This record gives sequence, C-alpha cells and structure tokens, in this order.
Amino acid sequence: MTTKPAAAAARATVYGYPRQGPNRELKKAIEGYWKGRVTADALRATAAELRRTNWRELADAGIDEVPTGDFSYYDHVLDTTVMVGAIPARHRATVDSDALDGYFAMARGTQDVAPLEMTKWFDTNYHYLVPELGPDTVFTADSAQQVTELKEALALGLSARPVLVGPVTYLLLSKPAPGVPADFDPLTLLDRLLPVYAEVLADLRAAGAEWVQLDEPALVQDRTPAELGAAARAYRGLGALTDRPKLLVASYFDRLGDALPVLAKAPVEGLALDFTEAASANLGDLAAVGGLPGKRLVAGVVSGRNVWVDDLAKSLSTLGTLLGLADRVDVSASSSLLHVPVDAALERDIEPQILRWLAFARQKTAEIVTLAKGLTQGTGTIAGELASNRADLASRANSPITRNPSVRARAAAVTDADTRRSQPYGERAAAQRAHLGLPLLPTTTIGSFPQTTELRTARADLRNGLIDTAGYEERIKAEIQEVVSFQEKTGLDVLVHGEAERNDMVQYFAEQLTGYLATRHGWVQSYGTRYVRPPILAGDITRPEPMTVRWTTYAQSLTDRPVKGMLTGPVTMLAWSFVRDDQPLGDTARQVALALRDEVNDLEAAGSSVIQVDEPALRETLPLRAADRPAYLDWATEAFRLSTSGVRPDTQIHTHMCYAEFGDIVQAIDDLDADVISLEAARSHMQVARELASHGYPREAGPGVYDIHSPRVPSTQEAAELLRAGLKAIPAERLWVNPDCGLKTRGWPETRASLENLVAAAHAVRGELPAS
Repeated sequence: MTTKPAAAAARATVYGYPRQGPNRELKKAIEGYWKGRVTADALRATAAELRRTNWRELADAGIDEVPTGDFSYYDHVLDTTVMVGAIPARHRATVDSDALDGYFAMARGTQDVAPLEMTKWFDTNYHYLVPELGPDTVFTADSAQQVTELKEALALGLSARPVLVGPVTYLLLSKPAPGVPADFDPLTLLDRLLPVYAEVLADLRAAGAEWVQLDEPALVQDRTPAELGAAARAYRGLGALTDRPKLLVASYFDRLGDALPVLAKAPVEGLALDFTEAASANLGDLAAVGGLPGKRLVAGVVSGRNVWVDDLAKSLSTLGTLLGLADRVDVSASSSLLHVPVDAALERDIEPQILRWLAFARQKTAEIVTLAKGLTQGTGTIAGELASNRADLASRANSPITRNPSVRARAAAVTDADTRRSQPYGERAAAQRAHLGLPLLPTTTIGSFPQTTELRTARADLRNGLIDTAGYEERIKAEIQEVVSFQEKTGLDVLVHGEAERNDMVQYFAEQLTGYLATRHGWVQSYGTRYVRPPILAGDITRPEPMTVRWTTYAQSLTDRPVKGMLTGPVTMLAWSFVRDDQPLGDTARQVALALRDEVNDLEAAGSSVIQVDEPALRETLPLRAADRPAYLDWATEAFRLSTSGVRPDTQIHTHMCYAEFGDIVQAIDDLDADVISLEAARSHMQVARELASHGYPREAGPGVYDIHSPRVPSTQEAAELLRAGLKAIPAERLWVNPDCGLKTRGWPETRASLENLVAAAHAVRGELPAS
C-alpha cells in the first residue's frame, strides 16, 4: 500500500503519559512524604523533574505537542475536584491548613475523617476518587496546578496542550454527597460549573496555551437525551467564549454514537476519537455526520491500553480514510498512555523475538511518530519501519506459543453440565452449614495480609540469588504461622493463609501458567501509589502443576478452623493482564477457567472445604454500551462457573468483588452461583447490600465493614453500625463480616487493630440478635 502525503502536515501527540517514572520514583517520594522522610519541597521537586523528563523524552521522540495537566500525585479526577473547588466540607479545614496534606486526606482519609469514595475509571483497572456534590455545592476556580505545569513545559521550548477532565464527564462521574438525597443529579450543577471552566480556560490562555483538551469519555456510554442536551449546552457555552484557547474535545474507550453529532456541531475547534476500540463505528458515524469540515481531528489509532505492536499498515489505511473527513488529521494513541508500562526495552527476561511483539509507552510514542511521518510525507519515507512491523506481526501470528491444539480441543469439548453445580444452592447451603458449623455473622478476611518489608526483601533476595529456595520457603512458612496464629487469637471464624508467597493476585498465577509472559519493569498505576505489573497473555493457557495447594494445605495443618483456598478468577485474570487481541476474549476466558478448575478440584482433594475465587474485575470489564453487555456477561459468568462447578455440594465456593458500581451487574452476580460473595461496602455506606436485597439475591454475602484503602482504623462502634446497616438488607443467617478487600497494602499495626475491632463488632451484634 502506498499513501500519498497529507495536504497538511500531521502532528504527533499523546493524551497523557505514565506518571511514575521508569523506577517508580513518584511512588517512593510520595510514600516517603507520608512517612515523614521526604519534605513537601522535595516531593514537589521530584514531581517537577519527572514531568520535565517525560516532556523531553516525548519531544525528542518526535511528539509535536506534549500534554500537560495529565500528571497527578494521586488521581486526575481528584485534581479536577481541587481545580473547581468542590472540596467536601469534612476536608475543608485540612485543605485550608495545608493544601498538600488536605489533598492526600481526601484520597486516603485520616483517623477522624473518611476519604472520598473510590471506584474504577470506566472499564480500566485505574481507580478514581468520586466527587461528592450537592445542591449547596459552590464551585470556585483554582487553576494553579494546570497553569504551573503548562508554564514548565513552555519554558522548555515545547508546544504544549493542557488536558482537563471535561465538565460533563466530571459531573456524570460525581455522586450525591453524604446527607444529600440519593436522587440528586449532579448534572443539574452544570450551569454553575461552566463559569469556573471558563475562568480556568482564560487563565490557561493567558499562560500561553494555544489548545486545551477537555476529556469527555463519559459520552461514549449510553446517554439520555437530557444528558446529550447538557453536553450540547456545555460546548455551545464554552465555544462561545472569547477569552479562551482552541478547544479539543476528546473521547476514548468506545464509540461516541449519539454524542458524535452533538460534538461535531459544537463551536469547538477539534475532536479526538478512538479508532482502535471503535474504529468502524466511529468511522461510519463520522462519515454520516459529514465529517468535521474546518476542524482538527486527532485520530487515536494506536492502542493506549494494550501492549501489542501496532499494525502500522492498517492504521495508515484508517488515517488515509480520515483525511477526507476533517480539515486536518493528527495522530495519537486511543487514550492516555497511563494504562501501559513505560518502556519494553527495560525487559531483559523476555526472549528478544517475543519482545519485538510488544510496545509500551515509549514504543507506542515511536509508532505514533512513524504514522504521522508516513501520513505527512508518504509511506515511502517509512518503508523500513513498515517492513520491520510486518515481520513482527507475522512472527507473532505464526509462533507455536500462540496455539496449543490440546488446549483448544479441551475448550471445545466443554458442555453446559460442566458449568453447573451438581445441586441447587438451597441443598448446598444446608450441607455446608452442617459441614462447617459456623456461627451467625461468621467473620473472615478477603485473603491477603500485609506484605512486610521482610517479605519483599526475601523475594528480591531469592530473585537475585542471595538466598536459596529452601531459605525463602522457611521465611514463607514463618509468615504463614504468624498470620494463622494471629487470626486464631483474634477470633476469626474462617481463616486464610495470608498469601505471603504471592507478589500479586494475577501475576503469581500467570507465572505458573503457560501462555503468559511476566515482566520485570512493566508497572502500571492502579490507584495512588499502588502499581501493578499486569502479565501479558500471549498464547494458549495450561496449568503444568498445582499452584496453591502446598501453602494452603500447610496453613490448614496449623489450625482446626477452616482455611480458605484462594484463587483469582478467569475474568480478573484477563482484565488485569494485557490480553491477546487475536481471538475473542470469551475463548481466552474459557482456557483460563479450565486451568483454574483443575486447581479448585486439587484444593478440594487436599482437604479445602472453603475455596474463594475472586472476581473483582467482573464489573470493571463490563462493556460501556448496554448493547454489548449481554454477550460479555454470558461468557464471563460461564467462565466463573466452569472454574468452580466441579466440587462437592458441601464445599463452599466464595467470590469477592471490590471498588466498582455493582448495581449494573447484580443479576450477573446471581448467575455466578457462588455460595458466598464478599464486596466493598464501607466507603459506599452499604449501598451494595441494599442493591442485593432489592434484587432478591438468595445467597450469602459479606458487604465490607472495614475500608482497607485508608490507613485509618475503624472503631468497633463504626464497624458495628455498618454491620447493623447490612442486617437491614440481608438476614443474619446469610450475612458475613469481613473487610472490603485484601490487606496486602496495609501495615501490621493498623491491620491488627482493625480486625480486632471487626471481630468485636461481630460479637456485639450477634449478642443483639433474637434467640433462635
């Protein structure tokens, strides 16, 4: 294929870049600040240097317009809350006293004040802090951060474009503040919010901004006529301003659909669209509205969310089609590169030929620059890059790693009976109660216990050859002994082994399954200073040997109380990995489910009576458009049942979900047919318990009473009050008592105190129950 040069030079740009630095310097500086080892000035200096380094690297790679405002100490939605002055009343005094400490208090809470609720950013594993708004909210502009970062980039001689969360998305992501009626609609505050955005835009123009990007990803979801009308009104108003930069309204993660004509007609100078997740739909819809005459189109043709090398020829074809649909076409990734690791070249443990299949943020930047050059100057100028790209794509497609005939044959032979328990829930529940003999309101934890410095050091020492396997395993045994002993003394009813041997709830399993690749430096931000290394799902999946049986059995040998076997479910194994893009997700999920089914069956055979298969990503992976959801939920729930349906009726299957909006998937939770589900509920004030009750959920549930994403220790009274609220929705014979999530990121002192209070709360509320 030969592409003629574009009429106007295509610019290369990105919407955002990984914040942490190649060695997670930002994480270390922030956590040092929290512990008092790093001063505020030193933290700010580290952050400024990371921003400068990112911008210089982008510019040196050939990016024509670098983003500013995408950097954050914790979360960009929280930054927007600060920018518009929507500080919750309970945090106002702290923010006024010290802006940085107040910022972190909103994110993490303090011992006396609860943080903002946290949930997933659309269908990603990134978490944002949910704004709390009400009819009395007063917005005030604070553009200091945005202006400062823009001036920093301009001082380097760079062309820079500030990136802001758009006003419509900000309000659509918000919730009613505590004490505000649940039916309050934050979107009714739009006319109050727009003047604040107008002030920020004026400040950015005065600071030198030519363009400002307003991100409106909420508009790729199904939106009512009223919501689309609000978007039209917002951009008519902002577009009519005279004292403003040019406006680029950006969408990503899916097709714009009915919102596209709204934005196409708006008096803004440019749109940014996703041409990876929704290429054909956005192309067709763009042609249907007559294109974007007189406007700039930023085409997201390189995936911002997955790590496979781009098909450059395919992207050039898409870009060529777009040339006739806008005044100018620029090239970008489909979303911020926040969602991928920094640099694939840092990976020394992946075979060089396989490494050529991968593109992290730096490699994606190079692809964007190459595509912009080819679009501007013609494909002849990038002939070498195209030839190399074709070879890499062919290498992956033809590799024996990607296809295992026996795995595919086993997956094809799965029947409906393989995805159903042998007895209905009512009969299983009776058998499990008789077998386990648990009290009302049984107490447990979600699975992981604190990963201490000693544990991490032991793991690093093993990896670096400083200790042998036997020495490492003795350290793990000692940790399991301590965790089991503490749980027994505290009075928990169903114990866990604490997962001391696990580096991550997905990576640990991926490293033991064929078909996965593990990275050494592939860190991606999940929330705040929490980074994960998503494994890469490259080929067909097999489980060569048991993965968890040894340590679970060892823990069970230390106690007479039941110890849960702990696994990560098939949907989460996909959602928190970089998945293969060469077959349907449902096919991959079935392969993972079969490997997990073998593990579940081996745990039961080894004596586990309670087995938890976590699926926190079930809601996260829900498609953004309602029309796409039934097919997803069919294969997702089937994969879970395939993993768990081979056990006896008296073996109790648990699952766990956290930090998501569960109301949309209550039926799917029911369809999992788990015996017990534990869910996050502390920050959302038992909302999920009410949602389960409204649905008529018939099984046992443990809505969390301890928010583990905050360092604060809930009092016995606080946990008891949450538990009483749970009892209003779920009867005592079906209610469990547990934290919101695993305790891996917490320290031992707060964990001990919190779990002691949790158990005390359960005992107190048990004493209030009527005698049976």
